[in-house]
Amino acid sequence: QNRKRFAEAADVYDKAVALVETPNRNHWSLFYYRGISFERTKQWDKAERDFRKALSLFPDQPDVLNYLGYSWIDQGKNLDEGLAMIRKAVEQKPDSGYIVDSLGWAYFRLKNYPEAVKHLERAVELRPSDSVINDHLGDAYWMVGRKLEATFQWRHALDAKPEPEPDQKILIERKLKEGLPPDSKAAESTKAGSGG
Repeated sequence: QNRKRFAEAADVYDKAVALVETPNRNHWSLFYYRGISFERTKQWDKAERDFRKALSLFPDQPDVLNYLGYSWIDQGKNLDEGLAMIRKAVEQKPDSGYIVDSLGWAYFRLKNYPEAVKHLERAVELRPSDSVINDHLGDAYWMVGRKLEATFQWRHALDAKPEPEPDQKILIERKLKEGLPPDSKAAESTKAGSGG
């Protein structure tokens, strides 16, 4: 259902982009939102091209820096550049729970768990009832040995509003039963950090 909605959105943005003869800074959001639609429908090459185009029109736009940087790190590529982009986004929007979550999750994916905890705790302060951010903090707590706090965060993620997506809910319930393996491969990303 969601994928169909994003596919329809991509079509609408295609039409809007086609109407723009010479894109300028004011058009960055068309490419950004079409990029999100492509990313959510698993068309990464098109999404990445649109995110890069948005940044060429509006360099250092924090939401675009965050989304592209987060996506790269989540895919395990362009790690240094992705981390630098997210840091720059946090500098511009230090009170955005989503962007701070991206930074924490980036450190988690890079296996720097103490740094991940620091930023994810801040993200939870900014957005205390966000299920994805609480889930991320639970994962980070688990990896630094704070297992009781991890299970608390995972339980909180299950009870949060909005409720977690069905697949996220299954993953969290599994973590509550089994924890995370030492290599953290069971820690699955979700898209909070990429939301603006």
